[in-house]
Amino acid sequence: MRTRTTAAVIAALFTLALTGCEHTTTATSPSSSSNKKASDEVQTAESAPLPNFTGKGLQSAQDEAQAAGFFTLTSHDALGRDRMQTFDRNWKVCTQEPAAGTHPTDTSINFGTVKLDEDCPAEDAGKADTQAADSASTMADFTGKSVKAVRNDLDSSTSLSVTDASGQDRMVLMESNWQVCTQEPDAGTELEGQPVALTAVKFDESC
Repeated sequence: MRTRTTAAVIAALFTLALTGCEHTTTATSPSSSSNKKASDEVQTAESAPLPNFTGKGLQSAQDEAQAAGFFTLTSHDALGRDRMQTFDRNWKVCTQEPAAGTHPTDTSINFGTVKLDEDCPAEDAGKADTQAADSASTMADFTGKSVKAVRNDLDSSTSLSVTDASGQDRMVLMESNWQVCTQEPDAGTELEGQPVALTAVKFDESC
């Protein structure tokens, strides 16, 4: 009798132990793919009309471009003399890139400029020339360009000497005011570390 009672007690305890066990469940988090999709969405810049700034003062053109929603603005010397537009009000716009029209507002606007008392050139001589960018390995034709522009185009390690072509033996101090008359070596020559020699006169003088 005791054996049956003991067995019954053990069976009851075993049943209680089984019913007391809890099954652990893992909560399912929201799909991460939707979050990734939202984070991967590319926000494109709005488009807006870009006015024609040709003939306007550089400062006015910059102000109007910003009012139209364009804030990435640069400018350069359209005469190819590589002068800095330190005082924007002293310069006027000859060209702009890109042209007037509808563009994304994050577009970079580049103004080709000259000083107020200068005439705009027939072609923008200051626009970046991709073919001349090889000047680090090949000598470009620098005739008529400013000495400053030549120095910037050449590799920084190139030795450069400049002589007054007028015979007056003047020192070339403001390089943006001097234009190249002759150069050595000639255009098209492979540059392999040899020095470059220029003769130059001021821009209001003839070679």
